[in-house]
Amino acid sequence: MRGLLCILAISTLTVSACQSQSTNIPSSEVQIAGAILAAPEEMRNDAQVLGYDKNGEFIELRAGNNELVCVADDPNKEGFSAACYHKNMEPFMTRGRELRAEGIDGQSLFDQREEEAKSGKLEMPTTASTLHVLSGSAFSTDSMAVVDAHYRYVVYIPFSTSESTGLPTKPRAPGEPWIMDPGTHRAHIMITPPK
Repeated sequence: MRGLLCILAISTLTVSACQSQSTNIPSSEVQIAGAILAAPEEMRNDAQVLGYDKNGEFIELRAGNNELVCVADDPNKEGFSAACYHKNMEPFMTRGRELRAEGIDGQSLFDQREEEAKSGKLEMPTTASTLHVLSGSAFSTDSMAVVDAHYRYVVYIPFSTSESTGLPTKPRAPGEPWIMDPGTHRAHIMITPPK
């Protein structure tokens, strides 16, 4: 549900998800604490973290020393969602943010990146690169945990197909890996464990 009201959950210390530009941007420390929860535990301390300054501008909150880039929850969206991805995916992710800032999304965004990837303008990883996504209803600063937490994993394998991987193009059972967008720049293995 989109609106102008902020949704408060759990306690007054729970980070709100706001539907208009928020003046209640969580502190850098809170954003970092939430973002790195999406990463494998042994990679959290050295991951780069991107998030929001007090004006809502997207910035680097913490430099990193390993292969992961973590993105803090967007306070202007309902619920909680943080992601960490392999640094090889940074050109792809950055280009997506640039196009969205220009008002391009959906199929138009997909088509633009597809064209750029095929032409070589957009650098795509040449090896499998993982994205870890952690979502939930809110982030509680009381427990420093995500409420109703659920993980999803994506392994980008650009231009791969069902034939080249042996993966089905849709899941046959809950949590089973499958390939989405096969044959495109955004080909990826989806792994969504059951809730």
